[in-house]
Amino acid sequence: MQQLFYQIKFSDYLEKAVTKDINQAQPLLNVWQGLQGLIRKFAELLVSNRRYCSAEKLISNTFISEERKLEHHFDLPNGTKQKVVGEFDCLVFNFELKRLCVVEFKTYQPVDPSAQLAQVALYSYMLWQKKKVPVDSAVYCVLPEFKEYQYSWEELENTVHQLIPYKLQQMQQWLTWEPPHPNPPPPTTQPHLCEICPQKQKCQTYFVSPDISSKNESQKSFNADAIGEELVATLQSFKIMVDYQGCAVGSAFIRVKLKPHLGVSVNSILRLSKDLQVQLGLTNPPFIAPQAGYVSIDLPRSDRQVAKFADYINSQVFAATAPVKIAIGINLDGELVEADLSDPNTCHFLVGGTTGSGKSEFLRSLLLSLIYRYSTQHLKIALVDPKRVTFPEFEQMSWLYAPIVKDGDRAIELMDELVTEMETRYQQFEKAGYADLNTYNQISRQPLPRIVCIFDEYADFMAEKEIRTALEQNIKRLGAMARAAGIHLIIATQRPEAKIVTPIIRSNLPGRVALRTASEADSKIILGGTETAAAYLLGKGDLLYQIGSKLQRLQSLFASNIQIPSI
Repeated sequence: MQQLFYQIKFSDYLEKAVTKDINQAQPLLNVWQGLQGLIRKFAELLVSNRRYCSAEKLISNTFISEERKLEHHFDLPNGTKQKVVGEFDCLVFNFELKRLCVVEFKTYQPVDPSAQLAQVALYSYMLWQKKKVPVDSAVYCVLPEFKEYQYSWEELENTVHQLIPYKLQQMQQWLTWEPPHPNPPPPTTQPHLCEICPQKQKCQTYFVSPDISSKNESQKSFNADAIGEELVATLQSFKIMVDYQGCAVGSAFIRVKLKPHLGVSVNSILRLSKDLQVQLGLTNPPFIAPQAGYVSIDLPRSDRQVAKFADYINSQVFAATAPVKIAIGINLDGELVEADLSDPNTCHFLVGGTTGSGKSEFLRSLLLSLIYRYSTQHLKIALVDPKRVTFPEFEQMSWLYAPIVKDGDRAIELMDELVTEMETRYQQFEKAGYADLNTYNQISRQPLPRIVCIFDEYADFMAEKEIRTALEQNIKRLGAMARAAGIHLIIATQRPEAKIVTPIIRSNLPGRVALRTASEADSKIILGGTETAAAYLLGKGDLLYQIGSKLQRLQSLFASNIQIPSI
């Protein structure tokens, strides 16, 4: 099949393209290597189906020929309806599974797996509406190498109801976005599509040339100072006298520094947060906080920037004795802030953030920061992904402690295994006369790897009392004792409610990362006390990082075109 396709289709196209531009040779070689994987996949399906039908009908019974255009009206969370029209790439039938499967072809690896899942879930759901039979989905990505993503109808049906309405509503919001409002559409990975995009004129700041970017850099301080002066004038209109002390420009917001005049209380400024929201035309009240020698007021940038993962972390393997750190985000000085997992204050984490907050991207960049810098001999990763959309690219990576967990019973088994591993390690430490993993590994001929368990969407396992109780008890035990054994928990949820993130969970996870929450109450659950600030974050990776009483506002890294390092 590969030879026939090459001779009939690809070789002629290759010859013409290279004759026109020799630089096309290498990219087309990469395409051909990916196409070989695609052809191999279809050949395997044909061989399997041949056991169930004749040679004459094999092609027509495997590749279903029909009208590929679909449409459906979806109910959105805001009460409106959205008509969706699409045309899928290919429909095949698997005789062994007795299932239809809609196939999407991609020439690239998707930046946002949830968007990819949303697309194929849409097609499967609309085909189900039409045919009234289950329809699986698959995505075949050709570049940078052939990669396959399979989704069963049982997974997709749930996704349609949980993910699709929110994705469609988010897209509606992008289509009506205009500067200087916050939360603009995300940057595209395919700038050539900008020519046909209806938002082209509104989001040009993402796609300007390097020369224009450098010119804009020289204007940033002027624009920021102008914003600072406007803020001073607004406060003066309320009889609050302050001096402008400069500003710091972060990727998502500008921090204006103000020195109150003698006799002006900080509380008088804090009480004006909602007035400033109205006067400055902000979506949310600004962050106002007392600092050493000044009051800071954070205002969103109209030209928000992305903190690219590749700009801050390179693929390099650290020594076995090096501290194991995870990337949290970028501070106002443009510096990467990391957390040391051997530190008692940051050995385990609770992460919370609602839909659109950037929680999944935060977890993925955190995971990449580990596997880019620590070898499989010194680090193992346990992943729990009940929604099956956060870690699809990591299914086959060699760092996995166990296959990715996707259901409640297996999650309990995994946590039981980690508790057993912790107890076994302490027995080994006791025999060797050492108290923790660091000192043990310095003398052992067979050093033990650290184990980091990243648990996405913990709330999905809280419906059944038996599962909830078992997980809570294991988290309590690991949270209290596992640090010295080199086992660390990162528990994340988009529903940080009191009945889900119980006091047992909170008291055993000292490190806290709050992305934008759905309510002030959720913010208090993650950050503790009366801290409501997470409810007013900007989303898309804007986060608060808490260590003890110290709270930092950071921008999480964005990892596009993920490539798992090879060992």
